[in-house]
Amino acid sequence: MNVAGDSSLLELDSNGSENTEDIEIVVNVGGVRQVLYGDLLSQYPETRLAELINCLAGGYDTIFSLCDDYDPGKREFYFDRDPDAFKCVIEVYYFGEVHMKKGICPICFKNEMEFWKVDLKFLDDCCKSHLSEKREELEEIARRVQLILDDLGMDASENRWKRCQKCIWKFMEKPESSCPARIVAILSFLLILISSVVMCMGTIPELQILDDEGNHVEHPTLDNIETACIGWFTLEYVLRLISSPNKLHFALSFMNIIDVLAILPFYVSLTLTHFGARMMELTNVQQAVQALRIMRIARIFKLARHSSGLQTLTYALKRSFKELGLLLMYLAVGIFVFSALGYTMEQSHPETLFKSIPQSFWWAIITMTTVGYGDIYPKTTLGKLNAAISFLCGVIAIALPIHPIINNFVRYYNKQRVLETAAKHELELMELNSSEGRAGGSRGDLDNLQPQQEGKEVPLWSSRLKISHSDTFIPLLSDEKHYRTRLQSCK
Repeated sequence: MNVAGDSSLLELDSNGSENTEDIEIVVNVGGVRQVLYGDLLSQYPETRLAELINCLAGGYDTIFSLCDDYDPGKREFYFDRDPDAFKCVIEVYYFGEVHMKKGICPICFKNEMEFWKVDLKFLDDCCKSHLSEKREELEEIARRVQLILDDLGMDASENRWKRCQKCIWKFMEKPESSCPARIVAILSFLLILISSVVMCMGTIPELQILDDEGNHVEHPTLDNIETACIGWFTLEYVLRLISSPNKLHFALSFMNIIDVLAILPFYVSLTLTHFGARMMELTNVQQAVQALRIMRIARIFKLARHSSGLQTLTYALKRSFKELGLLLMYLAVGIFVFSALGYTMEQSHPETLFKSIPQSFWWAIITMTTVGYGDIYPKTTLGKLNAAISFLCGVIAIALPIHPIINNFVRYYNKQRVLETAAKHELELMELNSSEGRAGGSRGDLDNLQPQQEGKEVPLWSSRLKISHSDTFIPLLSDEKHYRTRLQSCK
């Protein structure tokens, strides 16, 4: 360090220490030059920019601990950071809050705020929601990457049963893992369709036969096909249950409950048919069996396991409970009002079909939902006018929540595609970095994703996972130390 530089630094420090409010701090962030004043920065003394005011007294070591470079002649501090994010961060000195510009990755912007030592409490609530959403996306990507890596590697410390259990689980739950698994998934899908068609065809009188008592029963061929399908569904459920890593979570899962409801009526009906006659009358047994056979319609919901579209629709409906609640409220109010008006207006007609207000509820429901069976209809002029108004109100009430539901469907569908692509991208980066032998960098970034246990051998995929380091690396939000220069890289 030369003497001229030290004297210039001391001179600037002595001039600047006279009055903090008159200090001008010149910062150059990513090529964008900005002039800031001491009285503005001193409002938040714990921030990095405020520390620049008094850093000159500490010498170059203190200066370079805060910035990337410094020009004592121009008194200009250089930062290799994103200028767009910096323009948003310095709003805290002017307005007391920070707004994130559209197009900047929320996680990267959070890292920028931490670099400039601006507390996240200054981030506006609307921007915090974007940050939370991005956190959830990264956690979901990390979860998917973890699942894929679990499938790629086997832990040598596990016994043969554990390895076999994992192979069965991957074979039954992940059709994309191998060609035989895909064939089994297609076969299961076809059997669901066949069993549903057989259930419908069994109710056709021409395809039924008479039993010894003269009652119509299903044809034996259809009954055999039904038995074969149930046998497959049972085997599939048992294998998935045995190989499940968490059997309690498996048993309480919604789709697995659907699987139980699809196969349980068959065995209960079989039990009642063979043993129920000894305990109760034959008529009661037949009624119980008939009621259980109706529950076979639950197997059609098994298609959701093999259809991403049905899963997306289910998610969209779950996210649209508020809109659906508003629809039901509008319809309930309209039904009550128009049924009461219809009953009152139709009382003057001698052949009125509106005998009471509760009976008029049925007319209001089929009118507002544009069904109109025609079993109940108004006969007076005022009653017809009331019906026309109720029809128009019903159309408007039903159309209102359609747009939010469609938006939720499209948003979730696109989000799933993005997450799937991002997970594959992370795996490609891991494979690329592994092949290049770049074992340095962030080796501990994903320690929370797969913690190493003492006394156990680390699987091969674990080492491949830890040597990955890239601009879009996902550390499961445990230790975000990788600040990106280009903030829009993970939009």
